[in-house]
Amino acid sequence: MMRIALGVEYDGSGFCGWQTQLQGRAVQACVEQALSRVANHPVSVVCAGRTDAGVHATAQVIHFDTESVRTARSWVLGGNTHLPPEISLLWAKEVDADFSARFSARSRRYRYVILNRWVRPGVLHRKVSWHHPPLDAERMHAAGQRLLGEWDFTSFRAVGCQAKSPVRTLLSLSVTRRGDFIYLDVHANAFLHHMVRNIAGVLMAVGEGERPVEWVSEVLHARDRTLGGVTAPPHGLYLVHVEYEPQSGIVLEPLLPEF
Repeated sequence: MMRIALGVEYDGSGFCGWQTQLQGRAVQACVEQALSRVANHPVSVVCAGRTDAGVHATAQVIHFDTESVRTARSWVLGGNTHLPPEISLLWAKEVDADFSARFSARSRRYRYVILNRWVRPGVLHRKVSWHHPPLDAERMHAAGQRLLGEWDFTSFRAVGCQAKSPVRTLLSLSVTRRGDFIYLDVHANAFLHHMVRNIAGVLMAVGEGERPVEWVSEVLHARDRTLGGVTAPPHGLYLVHVEYEPQSGIVLEPLLPEF
């Protein structure tokens, strides 16, 4: 058996999320069906991070096991032949048998894109999150620095989150504005369900002036999701990087969407 790792990008707008479900169109199911056609046997894949309905990825990483011998080019181009246009395989590489797209990951990065203007998007509908009241990106950035480090992020995870521990290490967080676009970049060892979207919702409340910068610390230490405000929409969220140990042979650069 060989273990193959692949990079995947997708527009999550028309999917119920990454993970295959009883109902709804899932990215995972489409990828497995396509790779099974190339491998000539059923393929089951493991991903680095399961994204929710409407969430996108520029740099998802997956792995699967196979006895079929194919070149990296054949896995990529053959798989893309059988994938819908919203999903594309980017690269393929044979890895060691102990490599796991999920458990070998050292960290992950997400980018949340906010279109901050008074009229809604047209071309970028479902590609960005639209927020029409003016936002102060500098206040949002200052507030976000209060979340850096290892914390119990109960206040920032979904009520139905199934993670065994709410403790995560937030390695960096930045908020920048370019014209009408605000970019929230978050880097952590791992993320909880809805964690980035809940962080975005809290920071937007600060950026709009509804809450002071110090409120972010209050929400964090309360360990109470009900105090954390609204969950930001999924459309502006992108998985943009997964980091592995260099010896794994998977060395990637962040793929950051810019508009």
